Amino acid sequence: MNRHSRLNAVLDAIAEAGHVDVYELARALLVSPSTIRRDLNFLAEEQLLSRTHGGAVGTTVNYDLPVRYRRSSRSTEKARIGQAVAGLIPDGSVVGLSGGTTTTEVARALAGEQPDSEAEGKQVTIVTNAINIANELTVRRRIKLVVTGGVSRLHSFELTGPLAYDAVGRFDLDVAVLGVDALDPDWGAKVADEDEAQINRLMVERARTVIVAADASKLSRRAFVRVCPLADINVLVTGHGIDPSAAAKISAAGVEIVLV
Repeated sequence: MNRHSRLNAVLDAIAEAGHVDVYELARALLVSPSTIRRDLNFLAEEQLLSRTHGGAVGTTVNYDLPVRYRRSSRSTEKARIGQAVAGLIPDGSVVGLSGGTTTTEVARALAGEQPDSEAEGKQVTIVTNAINIANELTVRRRIKLVVTGGVSRLHSFELTGPLAYDAVGRFDLDVAVLGVDALDPDWGAKVADEDEAQINRLMVERARTVIVAADASKLSRRAFVRVCPLADINVLVTGHGIDPSAAAKISAAGVEIVLV
């Protein structure tokens, strides 16, 4: 289990029981007690829990978890989607990555493709408005990273506003990879926030190929703002739990569906 998954597991345990014990967590997660202590200390520094003798308790602060700690029941599916999308990106591409948990998995997959040797591996340029994605990709040998600038949205780590819009409007993208809150078989890609929709829409306009990375649950949801119609989407990468009737409509609109 990697550190990101382990931190989520710790937060899940605290959310369920209200407290955790170092040795119980170590046995459950198959790591050493010292590793769990380091994890608990880190989460305490982030004010996501309070340390106690031998464990930790939940914080009394009531707020949404930032995206990098947001537990998803579909985390395994999203990791598979991330790997599949990374495999679709050609060497030498300029890629726009919007914010979100699934696009973060795409960033991790791209970062994982980077070899130790500078002479090998895929060379890509990433343009993103997501601070956490930039953090995943910084100092990678063969990834040129461009961050848009803009105003940070609380909890989502996305930059929006005129600075972000102006930056995206200056680039020609080979591929735009979008995370969405919903993919409506009739209305297309949708998100919950109008500022997020605006910058995602700009990425679509600037890209030759548009890939939507979305777990299967997104096809049964509704969201506030449309980003683009299905006609603007080239590929949907999703899980095998996709509703057959929704898949038929999406395919009929000319969208290639990749199931992982």
